[in-house]
Amino acid sequence: MQLQSQSSRTFLPSSRPVQAVIVGAGHRSLLYASYAKSHPEELQIVGVVEPDPVRRELTASRFGLAADMQFSSVEELVAAPKRADAAINGTMDTFHVATTVPLLKAGYDVLLEKPIGVSEEEVLELYRTAKAYDRIVLICHVLRYAPFYAEIRKRIDSGDIGDVVAIQTEENVSYHHMATAFIRGKWSNLRDGGSSMLMQKCCHDLDLITWMKGDARPTKVSSFGSLFHFRADKAPEGSGTRCVADCRIEGECEYSAKKMYIERKLWGPYAWDNMHLGEVPTEEQKLESLRTSNPYGRCVWRCDNDVVDHQTVIIEFEDGSTASHNLTGATAKGGRTIHITGTKGEISGTMEEGSFKVRYPDVLSGHTYKEDIVELNVSSDMHGGGDLRLVADFIRTLRGETPSLSSTSLDKSIYGHQIGFSADRSRLESRVVEIGDLARI
Repeated sequence: MQLQSQSSRTFLPSSRPVQAVIVGAGHRSLLYASYAKSHPEELQIVGVVEPDPVRRELTASRFGLAADMQFSSVEELVAAPKRADAAINGTMDTFHVATTVPLLKAGYDVLLEKPIGVSEEEVLELYRTAKAYDRIVLICHVLRYAPFYAEIRKRIDSGDIGDVVAIQTEENVSYHHMATAFIRGKWSNLRDGGSSMLMQKCCHDLDLITWMKGDARPTKVSSFGSLFHFRADKAPEGSGTRCVADCRIEGECEYSAKKMYIERKLWGPYAWDNMHLGEVPTEEQKLESLRTSNPYGRCVWRCDNDVVDHQTVIIEFEDGSTASHNLTGATAKGGRTIHITGTKGEISGTMEEGSFKVRYPDVLSGHTYKEDIVELNVSSDMHGGGDLRLVADFIRTLRGETPSLSSTSLDKSIYGHQIGFSADRSRLESRVVEIGDLARI
């Protein structure tokens, strides 16, 4: 189902850059906005909305923003004369829909960080608003743009493996990523983060599953999972409440905050405020922070986390095909895998390895199958090079050009979210959940 016909809207000319406002000056929105630095002829950052005055000032300095284009809230922005074409919305999950709806009503097109929202109801509210106001919303499902997944989708579309019968995907979240984001950090509990771990971390994977299935609609979902390990009753003997304050086993613990954030320099933009904007505290300041008030200095077994550390999702589609996704937290090595079985062959691979295999039955004597290896050049960033390709596609869409096969328009991104919300209901209620038809909304 497409958004309202765009024949009546005026697309932006290619003779000038798209002018955008950053809404929420966090790590993700600043990464998307960096496209303006390398492609100033295509994108110009002209404003910022950020409630934190320090972060707002640092962002304004980075992009040379005028004083009257610096706002503390979306309400201030939409009350002012409109001087931009679009917004890059990188607010926290609970604010995505609340901040995007007024932007759409004020005439802004939006590049929106995933997940779209924290409930199916508000996601559908956003969908209806975008239709009513004829606005473009692209969701930051950047993995569709990663060469690894984009090439797999092309192989499916070309009919290489026939009709897709089953899909298995897996995301292994490394122990240091798990500790940082989902135990100590912003998405450790539903109260503060707004999203379950499945929706925050794996809405990418659920989106990829629906994207690989093309127009087939998911109809049923079942899911199981729990918070198995990172609880106070599983804390090892000798552990304390803070790694560098009262822990007797800090020196040998793989979750030591000192090891992760100071010695190994992992996840700095998460652990240290405004590091993504250029501010870097001294080692002494870092230690004092971890010792006292920094949430990233807490023992992983004694945090306020309530999200799962493992979950499995099973999906049935309207054509009878199936899919499953396994989320496993705190693995030694992080990464994403995929295995797609079709009526004529299969595709399997690991994103971080930068290649995948295509296999076909082989009827030659002495053989059972033949295999082609597809090698890809994959960027070293966590999203396989997809982040800035997404921004480029957003710009093309605003100019009325044909979007890429990877297009993450709102109407093409909702089914993956419906799977995620249904999976969480299934897990909590111990039942199979049916998914409604988006075409009837």
